[in-house]
Amino acid sequence: MTGNSSTKAAAKSDERILRVSAAMDEFENYAPNQHAAQIAALGDALAQKFNLAAHDRIFLRQAALVHDIGEVLMNREYILSSQMLTANERLDLQRHPVIGEQETAKLGQPRGVQLIVRWHHEWWNGGGYPDGLETEQIPLAARILRVADTYTALTSERPFRAALGVGEARKYLVEWAGIEFDPAVVRAFFVAAQSNPQQPAAGTMSN
Repeated sequence: MTGNSSTKAAAKSDERILRVSAAMDEFENYAPNQHAAQIAALGDALAQKFNLAAHDRIFLRQAALVHDIGEVLMNREYILSSQMLTANERLDLQRHPVIGEQETAKLGQPRGVQLIVRWHHEWWNGGGYPDGLETEQIPLAARILRVADTYTALTSERPFRAALGVGEARKYLVEWAGIEFDPAVVRAFFVAAQSNPQQPAAGTMSN
């Protein structure tokens, strides 16, 4: 493939990703190309703290932009409901990372992107889904996306709840570090906040 062909193919891939990202934001009642882009930016700030290789940062960004495309394809009314999910609805919803993995494959995204999408709901303690991975079985990029996605969702207005304040969201990350989140990624979150005024205000976290 020539250089021009490679550039054109990459541009088309980016266009597809942005269209999918806009559809995802619209489905979740966020402003188009805003919520997912915020997650991608925060995820990249965290990735830099771990000195992730350039290609891994690209994979993380692409995965962040389309991480919940599985929810869009499922198109379930309960996803945006203010009611507590039933046991069957929770089980059904846990399919969305796998559906997202399959869709990113159809979009021609690299396997690294597909797996980050698949594993962005895995928990540090093994309590996540779909595969019940734990600790460092979960790729670092997926652990970073878990923190970036959660923080951005908590501090965003949702149809079923008001946005949490920065302090409340920060407290949530600290309280769930070692359970849902990799403690090292949570610490990196606060370091990134201190070094970048555009990131949320920093706090402290004990080892």
